[in-house]
Amino acid sequence: MGKRIVLGITGASGFIYGITALELLNRAGYEIHLVITEPAKKIQRCECGTPDSYIQSLSHKIYDINDIDAPIASGSFHTNGMLIAPCSANTMARVANGICDNLIARAADVTLKERRRLVLMVRESPVHLGHIKNMQAVTEAGGVICPPVPSFYARPTTIAEIVTQSVARALDLFDINTDIPRWGCYGE
Repeated sequence: MGKRIVLGITGASGFIYGITALELLNRAGYEIHLVITEPAKKIQRCECGTPDSYIQSLSHKIYDINDIDAPIASGSFHTNGMLIAPCSANTMARVANGICDNLIARAADVTLKERRRLVLMVRESPVHLGHIKNMQAVTEAGGVICPPVPSFYARPTTIAEIVTQSVARALDLFDINTDIPRWGCYGE
């Protein structure tokens, strides 16, 4: 198996996290298998208006959310893991409870059962006890909850720099080096 990853983009605010993940994964030479939920497509148009052609150009294969027979729905399809960026509370609940009624949830379930890395960039705030319990369930099953929490030690000056830092930190969990600024006192 080469460098292959599944990317899910769900209907939480922050479609830009998914686009940035596509860009960084491409730079790192990954084969990307992409699934986008219908609510995420609406958010794409609302938040950033990124053309579908650009997203297609960054993806090696795009699957329909309802294509449960897709290769990524099987453990025999080898990947380095799965990133869901952004991850809605709805998708996190599906993953936490093994509800495989769409391709993102099924691919995440397969990732967990095969003991591959699953990272959820959960985009929900504030959270209630149900969210926290779902985060716990995902963590206990072997997944990683990695909310896109910005860091400011690199002194970002644009939204793009803040988003890139958050996505790069999530990709660190797959041992994907994106050459982002690391911790240190800048300017001293």
